Amino acid sequence: MWGQYSTPIVVDWPEAGTAVRLVVKTWAGEASHEGLSLPSAGPKLVTMKLVNGYNISYPESMVQNIEILDSVDIDEVEIIPPKPQDESLPLVHLIHTGGTIASKVDYKTGAVSARFEPDELLDAVPELRSIARINAVKLGNMWSDDIRPRHWNRMLKATEEAFAEGAVGVVITHGTDTLHYTAAAMSYGWAGQGGRPSGRIALTGSQRSPDRGSSDAAENLIAAVHWAAHGPEPSGDGDAAVVVLHADSSDGRCAVLPGCASRKYHSSRRGAFKSINQNPIAHILVNKDVATIEFVEPRGHDARVETETPTYFDESIRIAEFSAGPHLHSDLVQAAIDSGYDALYFHGTGLGHLPIQDSENDSPENIKLKFTIEDYCKSGGVAVLTTQTIHGPIHLDVYSKGRAQQDMGMIGHGSLCPPSSGLVKLHHLLSVGGGRDAIANGWLDDLCGENPYDSQS
Repeated sequence: MWGQYSTPIVVDWPEAGTAVRLVVKTWAGEASHEGLSLPSAGPKLVTMKLVNGYNISYPESMVQNIEILDSVDIDEVEIIPPKPQDESLPLVHLIHTGGTIASKVDYKTGAVSARFEPDELLDAVPELRSIARINAVKLGNMWSDDIRPRHWNRMLKATEEAFAEGAVGVVITHGTDTLHYTAAAMSYGWAGQGGRPSGRIALTGSQRSPDRGSSDAAENLIAAVHWAAHGPEPSGDGDAAVVVLHADSSDGRCAVLPGCASRKYHSSRRGAFKSINQNPIAHILVNKDVATIEFVEPRGHDARVETETPTYFDESIRIAEFSAGPHLHSDLVQAAIDSGYDALYFHGTGLGHLPIQDSENDSPENIKLKFTIEDYCKSGGVAVLTTQTIHGPIHLDVYSKGRAQQDMGMIGHGSLCPPSSGLVKLHHLLSVGGGRDAIANGWLDDLCGENPYDSQS
């Protein structure tokens, strides 16, 4: 949880040009920086120029220690105060977590490394300054495949603080590989208990690093900031958090997808994300300095009651994931049960099926798997089914095998929730408690737009 940070010191930031050593506690651990103090880049931020010439800002809440130094060696770097921003524009917090959108290519090795600082994004995309008043905050610099539920909580906390400070919207820059998991986490965190955030939350990233000619980073960022600053008030039904990325491989058009129902479906192309079991919310057309929103269909959701505090995820919860197929065996499932995992999450084939029958009397391991799961469920364990097909419902009434799985006690029938969002939904339901029956009932509910029963299946 966010509260795991030690109590920060009372920040007394020295005047601009003072040589300092700053120690901060980030989600990646403790970090120490030396450089020159600068005027704050935004409310409750400390800003400094590093010895390498780059500027960096941290929330005051992360500061652990400030030490005044005699001097630091910065080669002929002019101290330039942050560029003034248009105070008449809406305030948007740009929360930086890392990923390709914040990376550069090392041309010696050909590898991409996460190196951009938040202020560099503003300098690289000056169009942002005409869309909103930007407060850039660095939470970390991680590849998205390293993100865990504790990081979801830190992003939820950062969005909560942003709204408390008057931001009308938040943009989270994030690696694309697990961006859809985090978007779902923001959705359930803010709207999973029937509420909605007080501002807009957009997650964006890029498939190509910003220093490549084919980069999609600038347009994605412009579109996301435009949505955060000028989009509609969130209803909490599918739009508590949204994914904003290229709609296809061409420039000029970004898709706004429901954060609780989207998925990365291509490893490299620019239009890599699609909405699952429902339409996109809107498209944002980016034409030079102008961005406009075109809604895909009329918005008919009534806004829920605004909430000031999100529901955080219980970071002690562990969920074991399994993929149905010829190598799913009972000993793997039993090992997770014996290890005390809080729930089992199965990616079933087709409509949500597992290898639990032995039609030819030559595969006794299938029957053993069936009994292992059945015994676990009958003892109160939580076993949930999703589908590997991504699109479409879990429908366990069509075939006898599906009905058998319901008799075993497995949860999942009737859900349209996408697989990745389903994992986050399960974690959310486990976090709020209530036991197996509450999870079974919650699984059929449409908590934040993930189960659009009026959509075509």
